[in-house]
Amino acid sequence: MPFVDNKDLPSHELVKGFNARFVHTDELTVAYVDASKGGILPEHHHINQQVTNVLEGELEMTVEGKTTILKNGMVAVIPPNAKHSAVALTDCKIIDVFQPVREDYRKLDE
Repeated sequence: MPFVDNKDLPSHELVKGFNARFVHTDELTVAYVDASKGGILPEHHHINQQVTNVLEGELEMTVEGKTTILKNGMVAVIPPNAKHSAVALTDCKIIDVFQPVREDYRKLDE
């Protein structure tokens, strides 16, 4: 699978207002996320390091109690096990990269 059109990948609703399509390798997971204005990603944590890239829109993100508004081109680096949450202030297009692989997301594609 060296080349993939992410529009052809199945979409999964993570929570209301956050839908994602995934590419998994042996080492990492890439999530192409469409967030709808007003969507709320509740506080959570996981073993994976996460890099969130906002391509379009405004995403209010809180990591370990610190909140900022991520806009086009901004990135958040979330350490493993860090508590984090997000609110889509507008419709957003986001790419999340997780290392190691998000096994829970891989199972959605099985």
